[in-house]
Amino acid sequence: MPRVLITGASGLLGRALVKEFTKASWEVLGLAYSRAGGVLKKVDLTDSLAVRNVLTEYKPAVVVHSAAERSPDVVEKQEGVARKINVDASSLIASICDEIGAYMIYLSTDYVFDGKNAPYKPGDQPNPLNKYGQSKLDGEVAVQKHECSATLRVPVLYGDVEYLEESAITVLFKVLLDTSQPAAICDYQLRYPTHVQDIAAVCRQMADLYMKSPSAVKGIFHWSNDELVTKYSLMTMMAEIFHIKSDHITANKEPTGTPRPYNCQLDTTALSDLGIGQKTKLRESIEACLQPYFKK
Repeated sequence: MPRVLITGASGLLGRALVKEFTKASWEVLGLAYSRAGGVLKKVDLTDSLAVRNVLTEYKPAVVVHSAAERSPDVVEKQEGVARKINVDASSLIASICDEIGAYMIYLSTDYVFDGKNAPYKPGDQPNPLNKYGQSKLDGEVAVQKHECSATLRVPVLYGDVEYLEESAITVLFKVLLDTSQPAAICDYQLRYPTHVQDIAAVCRQMADLYMKSPSAVKGIFHWSNDELVTKYSLMTMMAEIFHIKSDHITANKEPTGTPRPYNCQLDTTALSDLGIGQKTKLRESIEACLQPYFKK
């Protein structure tokens, strides 16, 4: 069985990656830190010696680097800490992958774009508006210096969360359920929520293709759902699904807080043309994700 190493394996996307590769009969080693346990190996990705040891000992054919600090608000306040994961660790892993001959898939973000010229193709010029987007772009640049790598840009993700705050999508349900507090919800920024199982499937399909034809899946790629929502329209969808009142939420048509791009729709043609990809329907899947947190 081919071996894959997955960073951030205890996270929302990481768990989906472990499940997807395991189901496809890959030998999987998942790395985690704050939530390590069970079959996951505890490794601090800012510890260069520990990272080097685990990679050189395990000798994976593929590394999927999903670990990141992905909250724009956190990165704005803790830029130095975030860059150690988003940039420095990414560069180190890519360098070691070169040494051991492993293919690396680096998970990046639609926030490398400014949101003014969507839909974006992989070769379009990045122009991040916030420190999070810049840190992920800097990570891309560091990874792309190495021969055996691919960058996969993705939008906001959701899935089977362990707690509602684990995703910027599912946390909206918590606000919706708290009818005691009025809330002005963003109805400005356009988003394309994508299920983590779709991203996991794309990564596994890229890895499978790499094992057959390495040159086919090197470079920059995009994957995203194509269903457009705002936070406000998504919350009204949630209210409809669960038949609950939403009188306490109002639409805010103005951008607020950390600068975020207006519309970062990603063009997924490059992967589709390779026969790679799947797109889960938003309404049905968001209901399944939120159902455990809904009490009538």
